[in-house]
Amino acid sequence: MPFSLSIHAENTQIQSFSSAKKKLEKEVYLTSKDRHTLYCEAEFDSEKNIIPPNGFESDKYQKRAKRIEWEHVVPAENFGRNFNEWRTGDPICVTSKGKAYKGRRCAEKANEEYRYMQADMYNLYPAIGSVNASRRNYNFVMLGDVKSSFGSCAMKIENSKAEPPVASRGAIARTYLYMDGFYDRYKMSKQQRQLMNAWNKTYPVEAWECERAKRISQVQGSNNEILEQSCQAAGFN
Repeated sequence: MPFSLSIHAENTQIQSFSSAKKKLEKEVYLTSKDRHTLYCEAEFDSEKNIIPPNGFESDKYQKRAKRIEWEHVVPAENFGRNFNEWRTGDPICVTSKGKAYKGRRCAEKANEEYRYMQADMYNLYPAIGSVNASRRNYNFVMLGDVKSSFGSCAMKIENSKAEPPVASRGAIARTYLYMDGFYDRYKMSKQQRQLMNAWNKTYPVEAWECERAKRISQVQGSNNEILEQSCQAAGFN
């Protein structure tokens, strides 16, 4: 589906990643019906405690497997490294002991544009903590005949690549297309764009994805035109 983007509607209101997470918890994921993780469709409660699906396994990060975390679908590092503060630091990024630092911590401190990108709620989805930790900043690909990394949850991770379960691919694709379309600091590779366009076409938008976007628009004060167009075409708006 070709998208026509008429305005530059990125997040310009919420700078705090911590605040964005709290708003998602309190103003977007309102009921038990809403509270399911992106990759494994695990239920979680209002205190972020996970109710793992039958057969879910996690060999690593077992403590984090008990809680949800807010996953950047487009990883923060994948757009953050386009900021000088992430790559080389900034004069204000100095510890109390006089040691300079860079990376995410410096980008958060020194660059307002980065803070808005990091806190954009359209790019934040709930994930089981151990799945979030294992996915890291890996790009999504099709891994083929690879065993699931989490038992009954069909999330595959191998050789610094990740393949998400079928049920999450459409939402992932539209998130990538949104971030690529509205932020100059992030551009997909040709290969990634082809995959996301294919997933967007193959896995149409669903009612919850549209309702979620509507709630985020009200809280964040910016629209996701890619989702709006998909939702209108599907008759959900």
